Amino acid sequence: MLLRGWQSLAVCLLSRHQFSNLIAGVSPLLMPEGPKRPRREERLMAPKIGTHNGTFHCDEALACYLLRTLEPYRDAEIVRTRDPQLLAECDVVVDVGGEYDPSRHRYDHHQRAFCETMHSLFPEKPWSTKLSSAGLVYAHFGNQILATLLVTEEEDPIIPVLYDKMYESFVEEIDAIDNGISQYDGEPRYSVTTNLSSRVGHLNPRWNEQDQDTEAGFRKAMELVGAEFVSRLDFYHRSWLPARALVENAIKDRLQVDVSGEVIVLAQGGCPWKEHLFQLERELNLEKHFKYVLYPDQSAQWRVQCVPTGPSTFQNRLSLPEDWRGLRADELSSVSGIPGCIFVHVSGFIGGNETQEGALEMARKALRS
Repeated sequence: MLLRGWQSLAVCLLSRHQFSNLIAGVSPLLMPEGPKRPRREERLMAPKIGTHNGTFHCDEALACYLLRTLEPYRDAEIVRTRDPQLLAECDVVVDVGGEYDPSRHRYDHHQRAFCETMHSLFPEKPWSTKLSSAGLVYAHFGNQILATLLVTEEEDPIIPVLYDKMYESFVEEIDAIDNGISQYDGEPRYSVTTNLSSRVGHLNPRWNEQDQDTEAGFRKAMELVGAEFVSRLDFYHRSWLPARALVENAIKDRLQVDVSGEVIVLAQGGCPWKEHLFQLERELNLEKHFKYVLYPDQSAQWRVQCVPTGPSTFQNRLSLPEDWRGLRADELSSVSGIPGCIFVHVSGFIGGNETQEGALEMARKALRS
């Protein structure tokens, strides 16, 4: 997959050697050759992205990176200043200036009256975390950014799905940390100091260093957050999204598996199915919720796993029968009356059979028990 946003990062921030090292650990991505160096007249006319100078944070580093993935700003100069006159000359200003005005491309969130969230800007979105400059840029340009990086159209049906996932699982954390919003009430049992925002913070000069210049550190921060963003997008695009498609196809075929409509069969094992299953149940407004998921394991045998009541709980919607739990092989087959049984976990959340037919029969008998 060609990710053109990486071109701008390579041209503006990295040497060829550094860029090669950066993409080596991300994914097998094909990268186009870098553009020719612009002529002096073109550099003088390059657009300007303004942000504050001094100590930098994850949100404006990400905001600047995201903007530079887009064609109009790919060669933009980053102007780090608090001078109102210099900021007024910028095409876009993020995280400084005391203005939120998307019609003029002003994206600050520090003013007293600012309280925008994804939900307030787009009522169909559920997130109520106050936006930082990263969230504001993502809110207004996110679809365009993703389409550019994935070399597709904004109308591609994968874009709204990935837009929501990237906000929920990447950008919202940066918004919350920058705005001082805790994940929960009360005292934490331990501190987390290795998140992306913390790692960006450590790129600032130490308080007792003689050289307090932040320019080099800010560019390293842009490299860091850009690599993380693209890597996460690549994962969701090439791993998480195909898993969703696999679960969606299994749901469509549910009545061919069992007339109850409460059992699905995944064609491939190892697929992370729980998050997708819960979301698709909501989106499709299914009358019956699923109880069991069947899938092959690495040894080509079959598993029957109970669907939990929620994404973060060990309580099952319907556990495997009590008298099967903790039994194995012939003893389990004898008690269940199903040949080829391998095991049922002592807690009743998962079992195994030598064949798909046997695993399905375990699910059917469990539904009737």
